[in-house]
This record gives sequence, C-alpha cells and structure tokens, in this order.
Amino acid sequence: MSIVARAVAFGMLMTCIHAHAQTTVTIGTVLSVPSASTFIAMEKGYFREAGVTVRSENIDTLSRAMALLATNQMQLAQGGINAGYFNAVGQGLPVVMALESGSTPVWHNFLVRPDLRDIIKTAADLKGRNVAVSGPGSMSVYELGIILENVGLKMSDVNVKHLAFPQMIPSLANKSLDVALMVSPFLDQAVAQGIGVPWIDPEVGQVKALPMTSLAYMASADWIRQNRAVAKGVIKALVRGGRDYCQAYHRGPNRGEVLDLMVRHGIAKDRDFLDRMNWQARSPDGALNPDSIRDIYRLYKKEGLIEREPAEEKILDVSLAAEAARELGPFELINKASTLPGCR
Repeated sequence: MSIVARAVAFGMLMTCIHAHAQTTVTIGTVLSVPSASTFIAMEKGYFREAGVTVRSENIDTLSRAMALLATNQMQLAQGGINAGYFNAVGQGLPVVMALESGSTPVWHNFLVRPDLRDIIKTAADLKGRNVAVSGPGSMSVYELGIILENVGLKMSDVNVKHLAFPQMIPSLANKSLDVALMVSPFLDQAVAQGIGVPWIDPEVGQVKALPMTSLAYMASADWIRQNRAVAKGVIKALVRGGRDYCQAYHRGPNRGEVLDLMVRHGIAKDRDFLDRMNWQARSPDGALNPDSIRDIYRLYKKEGLIEREPAEEKILDVSLAAEAARELGPFELINKASTLPGCR
C-alpha cells in the first residue's frame, strides 16, 4: 500500500474512532430568551469541541423534566426554579442544580389593568383580587409570595389564577384578571397594546436575596457521577454559550447573530421586537446564588408547596460550573460603553 493510501486509510480510521467517541446528550429547554445560550453553544460548535452531540427537546416547564432527569433519559434541563425540583430532591431522586441560566435583572413585572391603576396602588390592595401567575410552584409564585409577605398577606388572601403567559393578555383585556405577573415578550406586548400598566418590579424593594437566581440547568446526578469528564465539557460549553449571550445582551458585535438564532429556533418571531425588548440577565460564570435559592425554598415551604424537605447539600452542585469558569478565565465585556446591569 502506498504512503498516500495508508494516509487515507488512517484518516478514515480516525474519523470512525472520533464518530464513535461522540456522546449524545439530551437537553430539555423551555423556549425563552435565556434559552438562547443552549442554541448558541450548539451552533457555535462548543458541544462538538467537547466531543458531544446535543439533542435539544422543548419542554413547557422544568417540573415536567424531573422524571426524565431522574432516570437519565434526559441529562440536563433548563427552566425556572420551581417547587417541583425541591420536591424531587426531597424524594431522593438523583437530580441536581448545576448551572445558573438567568438572574437579576429578570425584567419580570406585575401589570395592573389600566382601569384599576388608581385603585390597586400597593400590594395590600391585592386582597381578594384576581392575580395571575404562570403556574403552581413556579418562580412567579415566589415573586407574588414575596410582595404579599412584605405587606403581611398570604397567598390565600388573593385569588391566584394559574395561566400561561400568552393567556394573560386576553384575560386582562376581558377583565377576568386584575393583575398579572408577566415576563418579556408578553409583558412588552401587553403594555404596547394598552392592556396592562407596569406596577411592581419584584426586584425593586421587594425580593431581598439579590441577585435573584430564577433560571437554572438541572442535571441528572447519575449522569454526572458516571460521566464526569463529559458533563464537565457540556457545562463548559453552556458557560461559553452564556457568555456569548451576555455579549449580545450588552449589544456587543454578535447581537445580530444571536437575534437571528433566536428567531431561527422559535424563541420569537418578530426580530425587531426582540431587539427592542429587555433580555433577562445571567451570571457569565453560571454562578448560582445560594442565598437566593434558600429564600425561594423558604417561601415555597411557607406556602405548603414542599412535600418532603431535601438535604441542603443535595440541592446544588456548583463544582462543574466553577471549574469551567476557572478554565475560561475572567469574563470581559466587549461593549464597555454598555450601562446595562447584570450579565457582567
């Protein structure tokens, strides 16, 4: 066999070995602006560099993914921190919070109907009112619980309605709701249509444990234990995707590229509207705030949403995110003129 033929054969062999070395990982994603970090890591080849092929599956809430994570049918899932996660850990299921994917400022806001803006002035005025949050045991419940707690009220003092964000707009319009806790882009749409008026931002004088960690990647603890090197590569790729997201958040040179990516993956349809709206911030290192997570758990427990108390050491595993951040080095903002808070 000639030298050229041997070289070609060797190249084909190495290609086959590399193909077999690729590991497939499934990540569940609640489609939202912060979920762009997963798609950035996919399209920029960060997972491929880690020797991993990623399959993304859309999920409506993070709680729906707990059983899949616990049985290692899904390796990671990203979404809002809800009571279902704490209950899963309390039941001894092998799931763990591994990486932050959304924190202060989250740009959540309570909207009040325009005809009630002079009647509902403080959180104390919510007593007996119809108030919408996105789901039972969700971060919206935490934020509502905090503003009520600050004026001596409980969740049972208001008529809580669990609605998907798109449903809140017509419900405000037909006056079946008085107040709704909304997120972008639905919040922006409601304000633009004159259906709701911005009222209380939970992060301004309400939530005390700041920065508030609102979104995270939960992982299969069995998968991490059995495949730590692979898990480390995946987490590092997600941190890189998160840093690219932060550059776009601060209107860096990749802003247009990330906007196109979000439209392509169905996060939003209107690119111009997406460009104008507020994006949720995050830690460029994927760092979780333990104080925030403890307070979220405290409120869920107070409201009777926790079925079995989890051991605190089982709730978080920040080791992989910390390793990834050390290897990547300090995050440096490209658009240094940006004055936006967060994502720094």
